[in-house]
Amino acid sequence: MTANRRSRNITEGVPRAPNRSMYYAMGYKRSDFANPMIGVANGHSTITPCNSGLQVLADAAVAAIQAAGANAQVFGTPTISDGMAMGTEGMKYSLVSREVISDCVETSVQGQWMDGVVVIGGCDKNMPGGMMGMLRANAPSIYVYGGTIKAGHWKGKDLNIVSVFEAVGEFSRGRMSDEDFCGIEENAIPGTGSCGGMYTANTMSSSFEALGMSLLGSSTMANPDAEKAESAAESARVLIRAVQDDLKPRDIVTRRSIENAVALIMAVGGSTNAVLHYRRSRTPRASSGRSTTSSACASACRSSATSSPPASTWPPTCTVPAVSRRC
Repeated sequence: MTANRRSRNITEGVPRAPNRSMYYAMGYKRSDFANPMIGVANGHSTITPCNSGLQVLADAAVAAIQAAGANAQVFGTPTISDGMAMGTEGMKYSLVSREVISDCVETSVQGQWMDGVVVIGGCDKNMPGGMMGMLRANAPSIYVYGGTIKAGHWKGKDLNIVSVFEAVGEFSRGRMSDEDFCGIEENAIPGTGSCGGMYTANTMSSSFEALGMSLLGSSTMANPDAEKAESAAESARVLIRAVQDDLKPRDIVTRRSIENAVALIMAVGGSTNAVLHYRRSRTPRASSGRSTTSSACASACRSSATSSPPASTWPPTCTVPAVSRRC
Protein backbone atom coordinates (compact mmCIF):
# COMPACT_ATOMS: atom_id res chain seq x y z
CA MET A 1 0.00 0.00 0.00
CA THR A 2 1.45 3.38 -1.04
CA ALA A 3 -1.46 5.75 -0.41
CA ASN A 4 0.49 7.96 1.98
CA ARG A 5 -0.01 11.13 -0.04
CA ARG A 6 -0.34 13.36 3.02
CA SER A 7 1.66 11.64 5.75
CA ARG A 8 4.80 11.49 3.63
CA ASN A 9 5.15 15.20 4.44
CA ILE A 10 6.33 14.25 7.92
CA THR A 11 7.74 10.75 7.36
CA GLU A 12 9.95 10.89 4.26
CA GLY A 13 13.41 12.31 3.66
CA VAL A 14 16.52 13.08 5.71
CA PRO A 15 15.06 16.26 7.29
CA ARG A 16 12.22 14.16 8.74
CA ALA A 17 14.47 11.88 10.81
CA PRO A 18 13.43 13.64 14.06
CA ASN A 19 9.80 13.19 13.10
CA ARG A 20 10.28 9.47 12.51
CA SER A 21 12.03 9.13 15.86
CA MET A 22 8.79 10.09 17.56
CA TYR A 23 7.01 7.28 15.72
CA TYR A 24 9.66 4.72 16.69
CA ALA A 25 8.90 5.52 20.32
CA MET A 26 5.37 4.18 19.71
CA GLY A 27 6.53 0.93 18.15
CA TYR A 28 6.62 1.88 14.47
CA LYS A 29 9.03 0.16 12.08
CA ARG A 30 10.73 1.70 9.06
CA SER A 31 8.43 -0.19 6.70
CA ASP A 32 5.36 1.40 8.33
CA PHE A 33 6.15 4.83 6.92
CA ALA A 34 5.24 3.74 3.40
CA ASN A 35 1.70 2.97 4.59
CA PRO A 36 -1.15 5.43 5.22
CA MET A 37 -1.66 7.07 8.62
CA ILE A 38 -5.35 6.74 9.42
CA GLY A 39 -6.83 8.79 12.23
CA VAL A 40 -9.54 7.42 14.50
CA ALA A 41 -11.38 10.29 16.19
CA ASN A 42 -12.71 8.47 19.24
CA GLY A 43 -15.55 10.18 21.10
CA HIS A 44 -15.61 7.56 23.85
CA SER A 45 -16.22 8.86 27.36
CA THR A 46 -18.05 7.86 30.51
CA ILE A 47 -19.83 11.22 30.66
CA THR A 48 -22.96 9.97 28.94
CA PRO A 49 -24.47 6.65 27.76
CA CYS A 50 -24.45 8.11 24.25
CA ASN A 51 -20.65 7.82 24.21
CA SER A 52 -19.84 5.19 26.83
CA GLY A 53 -20.16 2.40 24.27
CA LEU A 54 -17.87 3.87 21.61
CA GLN A 55 -14.61 2.22 22.66
CA VAL A 56 -15.71 -1.12 21.22
CA LEU A 57 -16.35 0.57 17.89
CA ALA A 58 -13.00 2.35 17.95
CA ASP A 59 -11.24 -0.93 18.70
CA ALA A 60 -13.02 -2.61 15.76
CA ALA A 61 -12.02 0.23 13.44
CA VAL A 62 -8.39 0.12 14.58
CA ALA A 63 -8.23 -3.65 14.03
CA ALA A 64 -9.63 -3.28 10.51
CA ILE A 65 -7.18 -0.48 9.67
CA GLN A 66 -4.22 -2.52 10.86
CA ALA A 67 -5.46 -5.63 9.03
CA ALA A 68 -5.47 -3.59 5.82
CA GLY A 69 -1.81 -2.72 6.33
CA ALA A 70 -2.36 0.90 7.40
CA ASN A 71 -1.38 2.66 10.62
CA ALA A 72 -4.13 3.63 13.06
CA GLN A 73 -3.72 6.86 15.03
CA VAL A 74 -6.31 7.31 17.79
CA PHE A 75 -7.16 10.69 19.25
CA GLY A 76 -10.02 11.92 21.41
CA THR A 77 -12.91 14.34 21.01
CA PRO A 78 -14.98 15.76 23.90
CA THR A 79 -18.75 15.65 24.39
CA ILE A 80 -21.52 17.35 26.30
CA SER A 81 -24.72 15.47 27.13
CA ASP A 82 -27.77 17.57 26.33
CA GLY A 83 -29.94 15.21 28.37
CA MET A 84 -27.81 15.83 31.45
CA ALA A 85 -26.97 19.51 30.93
CA MET A 86 -30.52 20.55 30.04
CA GLY A 87 -32.14 22.92 32.50
CA THR A 88 -28.79 24.02 33.93
CA GLU A 89 -26.05 26.50 33.08
CA GLY A 90 -24.20 23.56 31.54
CA MET A 91 -26.50 23.67 28.52
CA LYS A 92 -24.77 26.87 27.42
CA TYR A 93 -21.79 24.69 26.51
CA SER A 94 -23.74 22.28 24.32
CA LEU A 95 -23.69 24.12 21.01
CA VAL A 96 -20.20 25.41 21.75
CA SER A 97 -19.02 21.80 22.01
CA ARG A 98 -19.90 21.34 18.32
CA GLU A 99 -17.20 23.84 17.41
CA VAL A 100 -14.72 22.30 19.85
CA ILE A 101 -15.26 18.83 18.38
CA SER A 102 -14.87 20.20 14.86
CA ASP A 103 -11.65 21.93 15.83
CA CYS A 104 -10.32 18.71 17.42
CA VAL A 105 -10.87 16.71 14.25
CA GLU A 106 -9.49 19.36 11.90
CA THR A 107 -6.50 20.12 14.13
CA SER A 108 -5.44 16.49 14.55
CA VAL A 109 -5.92 15.52 10.90
CA GLN A 110 -4.19 18.58 9.51
CA GLY A 111 -1.50 18.93 12.15
CA GLN A 112 -0.41 15.30 11.79
CA TRP A 113 -0.93 15.08 8.02
CA MET A 114 -3.22 12.06 8.37
CA ASP A 115 -4.09 10.32 5.13
CA GLY A 116 -7.66 9.66 6.26
CA VAL A 117 -9.87 9.66 9.33
CA VAL A 118 -12.69 7.62 10.85
CA VAL A 119 -14.80 9.84 13.09
CA ILE A 120 -16.79 8.00 15.77
CA GLY A 121 -19.45 9.90 17.72
CA GLY A 122 -22.56 9.37 19.78
CA CYS A 123 -24.19 12.37 21.44
CA ASP A 124 -25.97 15.17 19.58
CA LYS A 125 -23.20 17.66 18.84
CA ASN A 126 -20.76 14.85 17.98
CA MET A 127 -22.58 14.51 14.64
CA PRO A 128 -22.26 17.99 13.12
CA GLY A 129 -19.00 18.68 14.96
CA GLY A 130 -17.32 15.63 13.49
CA MET A 131 -18.72 16.27 10.03
CA MET A 132 -17.61 19.89 10.04
CA GLY A 133 -14.08 18.82 10.97
CA MET A 134 -14.04 16.23 8.20
CA LEU A 135 -15.17 18.77 5.60
CA ARG A 136 -12.65 21.36 6.73
CA ALA A 137 -9.69 18.99 6.68
CA ASN A 138 -10.91 17.40 3.43
CA ALA A 139 -8.86 14.26 3.85
CA PRO A 140 -10.59 10.96 2.96
CA SER A 141 -13.10 10.43 5.77
CA ILE A 142 -16.05 8.39 6.97
CA TYR A 143 -18.43 8.89 9.89
CA VAL A 144 -19.31 6.06 12.27
CA TYR A 145 -22.37 6.70 14.40
CA GLY A 146 -22.23 5.06 17.83
CA GLY A 147 -25.76 3.74 17.49
CA THR A 148 -29.05 4.30 19.24
CA ILE A 149 -29.96 3.15 22.70
CA LYS A 150 -32.52 0.38 23.14
CA ALA A 151 -35.96 1.04 24.60
CA GLY A 152 -36.47 1.01 28.34
CA HIS A 153 -39.45 -0.75 29.90
CA TRP A 154 -41.71 -0.19 32.89
CA LYS A 155 -44.94 -2.10 33.54
CA GLY A 156 -45.21 -3.21 29.93
CA LYS A 157 -44.59 0.21 28.37
CA ASP A 158 -41.66 1.19 26.15
CA LEU A 159 -39.71 4.16 27.46
CA ASN A 160 -37.06 6.64 26.33
CA ILE A 161 -35.54 9.83 27.74
CA VAL A 162 -38.66 11.87 26.92
CA SER A 163 -40.69 9.50 29.10
CA VAL A 164 -38.76 10.81 32.09
CA PHE A 165 -39.36 14.45 31.20
CA GLU A 166 -43.06 13.69 30.89
CA ALA A 167 -43.02 11.85 34.21
CA VAL A 168 -41.65 14.98 35.91
CA GLY A 169 -44.76 16.88 34.82
CA GLU A 170 -47.14 14.12 35.79
CA PHE A 171 -45.54 13.59 39.19
CA SER A 172 -45.37 17.33 39.90
CA ARG A 173 -49.11 17.59 39.25
CA GLY A 174 -49.80 14.73 41.61
CA ARG A 175 -50.98 12.41 38.83
CA MET A 176 -48.25 9.78 39.22
CA SER A 177 -47.26 7.59 42.16
CA ASP A 178 -43.80 7.55 43.74
CA GLU A 179 -43.40 3.97 42.54
CA ASP A 180 -44.10 4.80 38.91
CA PHE A 181 -42.02 7.97 38.97
CA CYS A 182 -38.96 6.17 40.34
CA GLY A 183 -39.61 3.17 38.12
CA ILE A 184 -39.62 5.28 34.96
CA GLU A 185 -36.54 7.23 36.07
CA GLU A 186 -34.54 4.09 36.77
CA ASN A 187 -35.61 2.07 33.73
CA ALA A 188 -36.06 4.52 30.86
CA ILE A 189 -32.45 4.19 29.68
CA PRO A 190 -31.32 0.55 29.91
CA GLY A 191 -27.77 0.80 28.56
CA THR A 192 -25.37 2.44 26.11
CA GLY A 193 -26.36 4.33 22.99
CA SER A 194 -27.80 7.67 21.93
CA CYS A 195 -31.27 8.75 23.02
CA GLY A 196 -33.88 6.59 21.32
CA GLY A 197 -36.02 8.71 19.00
CA MET A 198 -35.65 11.04 16.05
CA TYR A 199 -33.75 13.57 18.09
CA THR A 200 -30.57 15.26 16.88
CA ALA A 201 -28.21 12.26 17.04
CA ASN A 202 -30.44 9.81 15.17
CA THR A 203 -31.59 12.50 12.74
CA MET A 204 -28.09 13.63 11.81
CA SER A 205 -26.70 10.11 11.59
CA SER A 206 -29.53 9.11 9.24
CA SER A 207 -28.86 12.12 7.07
CA PHE A 208 -25.16 11.27 6.89
CA GLU A 209 -26.09 8.10 5.04
CA ALA A 210 -28.00 10.13 2.43
CA LEU A 211 -25.16 12.66 2.38
CA GLY A 212 -22.79 9.86 1.39
CA MET A 213 -20.49 10.07 4.42
CA SER A 214 -21.67 6.97 6.33
CA LEU A 215 -22.44 3.41 5.26
CA LEU A 216 -26.05 2.71 4.35
CA GLY A 217 -27.97 1.13 7.23
CA SER A 218 -25.38 2.05 9.83
CA SER A 219 -27.59 4.62 11.58
CA THR A 220 -30.33 2.06 12.34
CA MET A 221 -28.16 -0.19 14.53
CA ALA A 222 -28.27 -0.20 18.33
CA ASN A 223 -24.99 0.44 20.11
CA PRO A 224 -24.93 -2.76 22.21
CA ASP A 225 -25.48 -5.07 19.22
CA ALA A 226 -22.57 -6.90 17.58
CA GLU A 227 -23.55 -5.62 14.13
CA LYS A 228 -22.59 -2.11 15.22
CA ALA A 229 -18.96 -3.11 15.81
CA GLU A 230 -18.96 -5.02 12.53
CA SER A 231 -20.23 -1.90 10.76
CA ALA A 232 -17.43 0.16 12.32
CA ALA A 233 -14.87 -2.31 10.99
CA GLU A 234 -16.44 -2.25 7.53
CA SER A 235 -16.44 1.56 7.62
CA ALA A 236 -12.69 1.49 8.24
CA ARG A 237 -12.16 -0.89 5.32
CA VAL A 238 -14.22 1.36 3.03
CA LEU A 239 -12.16 4.34 4.18
CA ILE A 240 -8.94 2.57 3.21
CA ARG A 241 -10.30 2.21 -0.32
CA ALA A 242 -11.21 5.91 -0.33
CA VAL A 243 -7.65 6.77 0.73
CA GLN A 244 -6.25 4.65 -2.09
CA ASP A 245 -8.59 6.37 -4.57
CA ASP A 246 -7.99 9.83 -3.01
CA LEU A 247 -11.76 10.26 -2.58
CA LYS A 248 -12.30 13.23 -0.28
CA PRO A 249 -15.37 14.64 1.54
CA ARG A 250 -15.74 17.61 -0.78
CA ASP A 251 -15.86 15.18 -3.72
CA ILE A 252 -18.90 13.58 -2.07
CA VAL A 253 -20.70 16.41 -0.28
CA THR A 254 -22.28 18.40 -3.10
CA ARG A 255 -25.46 20.41 -3.51
CA ARG A 256 -27.28 17.29 -4.66
CA SER A 257 -26.11 15.19 -1.73
CA ILE A 258 -27.17 17.90 0.72
CA GLU A 259 -30.58 18.08 -0.91
CA ASN A 260 -30.76 14.31 -0.61
CA ALA A 261 -29.92 14.50 3.11
CA VAL A 262 -32.52 17.21 3.75
CA ALA A 263 -35.16 15.22 1.88
CA LEU A 264 -34.48 12.24 4.13
CA ILE A 265 -34.68 14.38 7.27
CA MET A 266 -38.06 15.72 6.22
CA ALA A 267 -39.36 12.31 5.14
CA VAL A 268 -38.57 10.69 8.50
CA GLY A 269 -39.76 13.65 10.57
CA GLY A 270 -36.29 14.36 11.93
CA SER A 271 -35.20 17.02 14.36
CA THR A 272 -35.36 20.63 13.15
CA ASN A 273 -31.91 21.03 14.73
CA ALA A 274 -30.62 19.52 11.51
CA VAL A 275 -31.24 22.86 9.79
CA LEU A 276 -29.13 24.62 12.42
CA HIS A 277 -26.26 22.20 11.90
CA TYR A 278 -26.33 21.91 8.11
CA ARG A 279 -26.34 25.67 7.72
CA ARG A 280 -23.18 25.78 9.83
CA SER A 281 -21.36 23.13 7.79
CA ARG A 282 -19.60 25.50 5.41
CA THR A 283 -17.05 23.99 3.04
CA PRO A 284 -14.95 26.26 0.79
CA ARG A 285 -14.75 25.55 -2.91
CA ALA A 286 -11.08 25.08 -3.76
CA SER A 287 -11.33 26.74 -7.16
CA SER A 288 -12.96 29.98 -6.05
CA GLY A 289 -12.66 30.13 -2.27
CA ARG A 290 -16.44 30.58 -2.03
CA SER A 291 -18.61 28.69 0.43
CA THR A 292 -20.93 26.19 -1.24
CA THR A 293 -22.47 24.04 1.46
CA SER A 294 -24.30 26.76 3.37
CA SER A 295 -26.10 28.14 0.34
CA ALA A 296 -26.91 24.67 -0.92
CA CYS A 297 -28.43 23.74 2.43
CA ALA A 298 -30.47 26.93 2.57
CA SER A 299 -31.87 26.16 -0.87
CA ALA A 300 -32.56 22.55 0.08
CA CYS A 301 -34.43 23.67 3.19
CA ARG A 302 -36.71 25.83 1.08
CA SER A 303 -37.83 22.95 -1.08
CA SER A 304 -37.11 19.27 -0.62
CA ALA A 305 -35.36 17.50 -3.49
CA THR A 306 -33.95 14.08 -4.29
CA SER A 307 -30.96 12.83 -6.22
CA SER A 308 -30.54 9.73 -8.33
CA PRO A 309 -27.93 7.14 -7.33
CA PRO A 310 -24.52 7.41 -9.01
CA ALA A 311 -23.09 4.58 -11.06
CA SER A 312 -20.58 3.60 -8.38
CA THR A 313 -21.56 1.71 -5.23
CA TRP A 314 -19.69 4.07 -2.92
CA PRO A 315 -20.23 6.67 -1.65
CA PRO A 316 -23.74 5.42 -0.83
CA THR A 317 -26.76 7.40 -1.96
CA CYS A 318 -30.17 7.25 -0.32
CA THR A 319 -33.04 8.45 -2.48
CA VAL A 320 -36.36 9.08 -0.73
CA PRO A 321 -39.72 10.22 -2.08
CA ALA A 322 -39.95 13.97 -2.62
CA VAL A 323 -42.05 15.78 -0.02
CA SER A 324 -43.54 19.26 -0.05
CA ARG A 325 -42.89 20.30 3.55
CA ARG A 326 -40.73 23.37 4.13
CA CYS A 327 -38.08 23.72 6.86
